[in-house]
Amino acid sequence: MGHGRSNGTAERRAGDETCKQEQERAALAVRGKAKALLLLYLMQKNSRSSTGVMQQDMTVLKLAVITGGNKGVSLEVCRQLACQGVTVILTARDEKRGKDGAESLRSESKLPNIIFHQLDVRDDNSVTSLAQHIESTYGKLDILVNNAAVSGIVADEEGLKALNIDAETWILKDCSLAFGRAANLLKEVFQNTYDESFNCLNTNYYGCKRRMPNEKLRNDLSNISIWDEYRIEAVLNTFLEDLKNGQLEEAGWPMMLPTYSVSKMFTNLYTRIMARRYPKMRINCVRPGFVKTDINWNLGVLTPEQGARGPVMLALLPDDGPTGCYFDQTEMVNVW
Repeated sequence: MGHGRSNGTAERRAGDETCKQEQERAALAVRGKAKALLLLYLMQKNSRSSTGVMQQDMTVLKLAVITGGNKGVSLEVCRQLACQGVTVILTARDEKRGKDGAESLRSESKLPNIIFHQLDVRDDNSVTSLAQHIESTYGKLDILVNNAAVSGIVADEEGLKALNIDAETWILKDCSLAFGRAANLLKEVFQNTYDESFNCLNTNYYGCKRRMPNEKLRNDLSNISIWDEYRIEAVLNTFLEDLKNGQLEEAGWPMMLPTYSVSKMFTNLYTRIMARRYPKMRINCVRPGFVKTDINWNLGVLTPEQGARGPVMLALLPDDGPTGCYFDQTEMVNVW
């Protein structure tokens, strides 16, 4: 503990360091997705076979990579795809947790077509290692479900429980949540930092446009032709400056989980950019619903099995299926 002017200086330095960390990690929230999408592109581009690759005694007709696959919705996506005959590479940052997740599916669900490989989508070397493994072992990649990201918040769990939130009423039904009673109460228990990384369940994808009070940016988000990676990063830097200066509300940013919401908003946008850039691929984003998992302190109302239905449906789209679209669970919606 400090006091007097020394304490003020320490707080400013700590604030500068926190903002720097937030800037790096917020960029990773988008860039991590870009790396994973690039992995898919490179694997399809370099594919040596479209009918199947032999590995040991197993013919791999379809190969999928699932990021953040050791728990929650992603683990269930692995299970459901494997049940459809897809060979699934379950990836996770933590090697032990990832191996445990893969083993649980192999033993409990009797699914031998689950394989573990370590992957941290934020690490270029980790992404390259997985890409090289897939290329040398299988020669192709058919499906990527990218569900790994950062949450962007640290929560006072006891304070959150004390609020006694009716999740179904506050989260699912109230489209103006970002400006309502819930947002004001949650300010007391959420900190907008990136101190911990979680497997992102993308529960707050929906309502991106409605959550953005800034009218100019809201209109710009509807015009995909004006966006590229450089413009996205410029806007993210503006957001971080406003965050640093305590001007989020004044600048018209969403106030309900602002950093997380903005990262998801631009991941949604980046999906559309990638779909336009690679028209032969089917690239979509999906909100699985408010699923009860530890990422949201088990406040959700859907099971992981229910939450996985949308991602699995999109993973198994035919070659002429939709691309560059946003899905709320299994329904295509227009949020722009």
